[in-house]
Amino acid sequence: MAATRSRTVRFHEYGEPSDVLRQEWCEVPDPGEGQVRIRVAAVGLNPADWEVCRGFQAGQLPRGIGFDVAGTVDSVGDAVEGVAVGDRVLGTADVTGQASGGLADIAILREWFPRPDGLDEAHAATLPMVVKTAVWTLDAMGVESGTTLLVHGAGGMVGFAAVQVALRRGARVIATAGPSLAGQLEEFGAQVTPYGEGMPARVRALAGGDVDLVLDTPRPSPGTMTGLIALAGGVPSRVVTISNHDEARELGARVNLDLLLASGAFPDSGVVGDYAELAAKGEFRLPIAATFPLGGWREAVATSVAGAPHGKLVLLPQEDAPAVREETGR
Repeated sequence: MAATRSRTVRFHEYGEPSDVLRQEWCEVPDPGEGQVRIRVAAVGLNPADWEVCRGFQAGQLPRGIGFDVAGTVDSVGDAVEGVAVGDRVLGTADVTGQASGGLADIAILREWFPRPDGLDEAHAATLPMVVKTAVWTLDAMGVESGTTLLVHGAGGMVGFAAVQVALRRGARVIATAGPSLAGQLEEFGAQVTPYGEGMPARVRALAGGDVDLVLDTPRPSPGTMTGLIALAGGVPSRVVTISNHDEARELGARVNLDLLLASGAFPDSGVVGDYAELAAKGEFRLPIAATFPLGGWREAVATSVAGAPHGKLVLLPQEDAPAVREETGR
């Protein structure tokens, strides 16, 4: 087996992504026990990438970014079954303790699923983190058939996914979103209203009163939590946020990460494979706002950090991959 040289985007100190990230060459090792290594075809960016750059779950440096990837297996570690060199997969890259994360030509995966026919690599790379976050948060909230759920910030990708997941469960979904994605949300079956002044009154008009539960998904937006609690009948625990952590805790609303930690166990990630199958059949989707070659990573990072790209941003390393990759024996 041979370790492989790869372009990667990573950081050697913590700070703002635009300040600390840099593209360089690194050696990606053979996969360890329970891991596979892939040639990366696509990597989807997430807000979590920027929190890692800023020091969230700090660990060994240098460190890569890019959790969500799709590509082709080129090496299989010990104690791995059901996957072989040449298989097409999507999954979650290891960004801790490895030379590269997913934003690279080569990546080590800590979990993976077959990429079904009908699902291209770019759309496959939009799925893992968004699907897992949406599904386990709705699980923790107890969203089920007959629930009236407000998804605040459904133009963001977790909110966009949560609308679809909740509707599949038989919930009634009211969504706040801007005009760019409102039409798609309505096609799914959600009732959609704009953000901004008068939003609570519009939501009550659609719901016929208060809602049962609220999922708050926008990037941090101080000052919104009080109004969302009021829409949930004034009961703070009926509101769960993925982003407005401090305000939620102060007011008694819930934070999805807190719910996960309190559970004592990570939820089953097999839902990613399930939703990949649905996406391949056109029964679930996440929009792609733009794609970039790996060399366009600075523009992609700036667009993501600025917020509201109106869809996923995906990098395609093979579009500008070097003609020859170095390999070194071990």
